[in-house]
Amino acid sequence: MEIPKYKIALIVGAGEGLSASLARLLAKQGIRIALAARQIEKLGALCAETGARAFACNATDPDEVERLFGLVEREIGTPDVVVYNASGRSRGAFIDLAPTEVEQAIAVSAFGGFLVAQQAAKRMLPAKHGAILFTGASASVKGYAQSAPFAMGKFALRGLAQSMARELSPQGIHVAHFVIDGGIRSAARTEPADRPDSMLDPDAIALSYWNVLQQPRSAWTWELELRPWVEKF
Repeated sequence: MEIPKYKIALIVGAGEGLSASLARLLAKQGIRIALAARQIEKLGALCAETGARAFACNATDPDEVERLFGLVEREIGTPDVVVYNASGRSRGAFIDLAPTEVEQAIAVSAFGGFLVAQQAAKRMLPAKHGAILFTGASASVKGYAQSAPFAMGKFALRGLAQSMARELSPQGIHVAHFVIDGGIRSAARTEPADRPDSMLDPDAIALSYWNVLQQPRSAWTWELELRPWVEKF
């Protein structure tokens, strides 16, 4: 039973929450890290902690995404783990939603995922090795009121992941989608004292990503749902 070995990870949509937990965990496993975000100034401390390199990129721009992969290849190497962690939101009553804001939200949540995954797959297929991971949300499977753009984008991302898994898994590429069904704990967002562990710990989420990466190809999962023990289904 062979456990996959990975060397270089690219996390797109990097920030201080789940992406930071992933970067720390993967770095501890000896994996070199590249982080991509629109604004990379906020990533300085994380880069210093993990040895990661940060790259500015608008994930909805095909030219910028292609350039991102070229830079990562030249400066670090070809990533064999790519995580798409970006998402866009536009909240409000359905009849009041601005079409341009809806378009942008869907572009960030879904079209950017397509662009990043396509560049990743082009590089992984020759070696028949690699993993492409997508971060979903409750909205991937449940469309909430006054949150149609987020649901549209996350439903599309889930469909992308499922289609890719069916096409690319037989070619050696592990594609997985994670339904993060609940709020993620952060310094600015903590659970009440009387409800311990009622929010998702980003370090615990990162551990589940790592567990999926460690799956032998005879028992791959394409989707994993994660929720706190008190979260309703």
